[in-house]
Amino acid sequence: MIALLPLGTVDPQAVETLLDRAFGPGRRARTAYKVRLGTSEIPELSFAAVGDDGSLLGSIQAWPVALECDGGGSVPMVMVGPVAVQPDRQQGGIGRMLMERMLEAAEASSLPGADALMLIGDPEYYGRFFDFTAEKTPGWRLPGPFEPRRLLARGAGVPTGPGLLGARLRRAA
Repeated sequence: MIALLPLGTVDPQAVETLLDRAFGPGRRARTAYKVRLGTSEIPELSFAAVGDDGSLLGSIQAWPVALECDGGGSVPMVMVGPVAVQPDRQQGGIGRMLMERMLEAAEASSLPGADALMLIGDPEYYGRFFDFTAEKTPGWRLPGPFEPRRLLARGAGVPTGPGLLGARLRRAA
């Protein structure tokens, strides 16, 4: 049996080890890390998959980002990912379970940007199973290299038009 828990209830070092195993030690050089630099994951939208023995099998994180529109204004969004699964447990539906749980939480959320999700990922997978598309992302710029076909979004709040995507820093209340 696999339990889906808030990511904050799991040892942060176990999450880092999982991410290294799933994506390799060079993962921090990826553009996605540059987009969310300086912010922290959104607890309400970040989850862990834990086995019966308490072992971490997978994780999903979501991050506050914004599109700084070329014409002015800033649109809050949520960056989804990374979605990581222990290499020996991949292809078993754990990543899909995590993604479905995060999408349910986003749909029920009143957080700014929860209606405008984006990610960098495989369009065939994320489009087929989760309705992410590159339809509204042409013209978006990121602080590093990326394949435009892999820049995907979904939700009623997704902006159109050119702009720079970057971290949306949370301010103390």
